[in-house]
Amino acid sequence: MAAANALTAREAAVKAARAKEEADVTAREAAAVVLRLFDNDAELVSELLGVPAEELEREAKPVTAARAKEIIEGLRSRAERPRATRTRKPRAEATDAVPSISGAPAPIVAADGSRADAA
Repeated sequence: MAAANALTAREAAVKAARAKEEADVTAREAAAVVLRLFDNDAELVSELLGVPAEELEREAKPVTAARAKEIIEGLRSRAERPRATRTRKPRAEATDAVPSISGAPAPIVAADGSRADAA
């Protein structure tokens, strides 16, 4: 039982380490991309994001310019794609509840389904 628990804990630790590494890579790439988009103006990006400029530069340094450019091109192509739109069916309640525009008062319907005159 203890060995199974140890194995499970080890597997969880390995998964967590992989997830952390992926998150670190994503953060480094994001820093490189944002710096590239703002012409490597670390001071401006630092002010916009509230992150020290030195930290941004340190994070972005391991990312190649080619990788940053590749990410930017991917983002641009995603932004240019038309979004998939779903057709919506008109709601029956909404079409029945539309008030009349004729200027005549709408009749009041009682709870039993009969009409009562509006006062």
